[in-house]
Amino acid sequence: MAAESNGRRSASRLQALVVYVEDRPGVLTRVASLFRRRSFNIASLTVGHTDQPGVSRMTIVMEGDDADALRCEANLYRLVNVLRVENVTHLPSVQRDLALVKVRCPASARSDLLQVCDVFRARVIDVSPEAMIVEITGTEDKIEGLLDVLRPFGIIEMVRTGSVAMTRGAEAPSVDPHFVHATVSGVDSGQPDQQETGGQGGTDVL
Repeated sequence: MAAESNGRRSASRLQALVVYVEDRPGVLTRVASLFRRRSFNIASLTVGHTDQPGVSRMTIVMEGDDADALRCEANLYRLVNVLRVENVTHLPSVQRDLALVKVRCPASARSDLLQVCDVFRARVIDVSPEAMIVEITGTEDKIEGLLDVLRPFGIIEMVRTGSVAMTRGAEAPSVDPHFVHATVSGVDSGQPDQQETGGQGGTDVL
């Protein structure tokens, strides 16, 4: 994962794609393999069920410009189990990340650590005699800011979920495969191989 000198990625180089897929074995592997073959770096990837049975939703944050995102969208539509791809980078949307951070916390530093958590609106979800687990939800900048403050205390362990995104407003995208189709045109997405198309000879099933 590429990083700048200050340890943070440039937001202008990050593209957020929301991908709706059929909930079947092997779909995640096909999507990840596509990014690997096209030499696109994934900054974060999250997968979860949706309100519709049989449909899962991926939020993929990739490094690249708008042309890279458009090319990636065209390639994703060539995968058999992909129902819809939506680039929410420039749309009014809400993006959030969740992190759990285990911090060294002797009794003498506990009050200071609690004050830090209060400033960042983080929650303490577990306390032991020498450590504390902190949960924080927010943008990447907010989480990085908390980590910067916690490092002097001593970070023992940290895990992050990756970004999830949702567009604002009352409308929801259709993921009915009978109505979904690729809206990407004029993009050279390259020749798909049989692994990408499920062995259907390059036919776009959408």
